[in-house]
Amino acid sequence: MSRIRPARASRLATAGAAATGVAALVAAVLPPTAGAADASGAADRPTRAAAIEEAGTVLADRAAELGLTPDQRTKVRDVVLDDDGTRHVRYDRTYHGLPVLGGDFVLHLNPDGTHRNTTRATTSPLSLATVTPKVAAPEAAGLAANLLRAAHLGETLRKLTAKPRLVVDALHGAPRLAWQTDAVAHDDLGNPVGRTVLTDAATGARIDAWDTLESASGDGASLYGGTVPLETTRSGSSYRLSDATRGGTYTGDAANRTDRCLLTICLTRAPATVFTDADNHWGTGAAADRATVAVDAQYGTDVTWDYYKEAHGRSGIAGDGKGSFNRVHYGKDYNNAFWDDTCFCMTYGDGDGKLMGPLVSLDVAGHEMTHGVTSKTAALRYSGESGGLNEATSDIFGTLVEFHAANPEDPGDWHIGEKVVRSGLGREALRFMDRPSKDGRSADCWSPKLGDLDVHHSSGVGNHFAYLLAEGSGSKTLNGVAHTSPTCDGSTVTGIGRAKLGAIWYRALTVHMTSSTTYADARTATLSAAEDLYGADSTEHKAVAAAWKAVAVG
Repeated sequence: MSRIRPARASRLATAGAAATGVAALVAAVLPPTAGAADASGAADRPTRAAAIEEAGTVLADRAAELGLTPDQRTKVRDVVLDDDGTRHVRYDRTYHGLPVLGGDFVLHLNPDGTHRNTTRATTSPLSLATVTPKVAAPEAAGLAANLLRAAHLGETLRKLTAKPRLVVDALHGAPRLAWQTDAVAHDDLGNPVGRTVLTDAATGARIDAWDTLESASGDGASLYGGTVPLETTRSGSSYRLSDATRGGTYTGDAANRTDRCLLTICLTRAPATVFTDADNHWGTGAAADRATVAVDAQYGTDVTWDYYKEAHGRSGIAGDGKGSFNRVHYGKDYNNAFWDDTCFCMTYGDGDGKLMGPLVSLDVAGHEMTHGVTSKTAALRYSGESGGLNEATSDIFGTLVEFHAANPEDPGDWHIGEKVVRSGLGREALRFMDRPSKDGRSADCWSPKLGDLDVHHSSGVGNHFAYLLAEGSGSKTLNGVAHTSPTCDGSTVTGIGRAKLGAIWYRALTVHMTSSTTYADARTATLSAAEDLYGADSTEHKAVAAAWKAVAVG
């Protein structure tokens, strides 16, 4: 099987920050080519539909080899397309319409669509004498409910329900008919608890049982956002800062340790111990309490997850419903934050207190996690103009996350990192999307030499475009913050709103951009996205063209 090379980590770097082996939020610390991915063949990558069609042909040819019979049906669960054209199509299986636990398998296809090999969860032949259970569903439900009660002895469980479904269990020896029952209830504190029980449908014997995550609603006093809601996980008599409702995202304390890296390869990573709390009320709102910035990081993860889910239908960073994790208190006086694909995690420094405070604000969190989204979609290489677009993408969605949160303690604006900067930086934010050149380094307008700039400064053109498309040119005040955005050609641009900007850029990123996209390509991609969403003669399509012209692209 061909390997997909992990994208390098992306950092929200600041001036003077060390960033070994990764890309840097305000000033770059790697040479321009560092972190660049090989874009060759990206345009030739097969489509998901084509991969599924080819896999279907292979599946039909190899049905006997896979033990597939007329009693079975398959359904595609996921498709992964490698840069070299290799396809990996994952299937689930049913038997007489019943889900098969352990029936899943992956077909691996060569770039020409021929079969390479197959990975199977189990290889047991699937043939049952009957799919009619001897044990009735109510009996299976009762067994599961009793096991849940036994797991919570001494507690009064309320609203207990147990819902069995008939399955074929091929994970525990020879395939057999079984009841899979999800028993859930609320404990003495009102928190949901649960246990899944697998019961032999012929004998009533327990095959397996496991706890489902016990979600609890708490709150935290954050550093930047006031008191915020948190979904946590109960563990015995305490709580863990882990959110089962958002893919198991969690936040841990790196204890001011750093990763041990050599050039671009990290040999060891600083571990992070998951935060726990006795009463599910986290932090004090002061940085001196180590849990306070953990609240900000977890809240930022929650809000970013919700934005992508509610605005774009995307479940998690990779779109697979799986959560990432956070490391806070990384290093000493560390003026940086970064996303790293290799650990699928975010890392936050505490800042030095002079240039930066803890880098756990909402827009920083949204910025960092968006690097993960980009790596799972267009994979914009981190150098030249595509690197500037990579950074602009994170600034755009980090800003939209901040607006989406609608937190009165940290209202939305088009400035990046305004919560974390200190007076020593000499300005009130890290970047300014309405007029990027306000930072003294970033570009407002495209020029042939734009690709020579650090990616955090060439991103200015994309940021300027995004602001103009959403808000329009000229001056306005948003949530008490003054914004002024002149155009490069003296034109007047009328904005179409933040939601439409987000929809167009997300469509462009996930459908039309590739790893080597330049600003000229981004213009084409966003025009295609606007046409897809609103039509070729739409106001939105014309606004995209006008906004690009206003930053000297096209």
